[in-house]
Amino acid sequence: MRARGWAARWRRAARTLRWYLRGISGADAYDRYLDHHRRAHPSAHAMTEREFWRDKTDAMERNPKARCC
Repeated sequence: MRARGWAARWRRAARTLRWYLRGISGADAYDRYLDHHRRAHPSAHAMTEREFWRDKTDAMERNPKARCC
């Protein structure tokens, strides 16, 4: 029984770490966009993931903020 408890804790810790790393790296941006889009514009068509990242990259190029290069 104790082994299952430790395994569950490790899985939860791994999920939390993955969530944290995706958040700080920005990899979860498309997921957050989809959540927002479903709530704010339920009848409108959402961008595909490819369209989303292209739009995000283009916006960053048009309006650069603090970055190293």
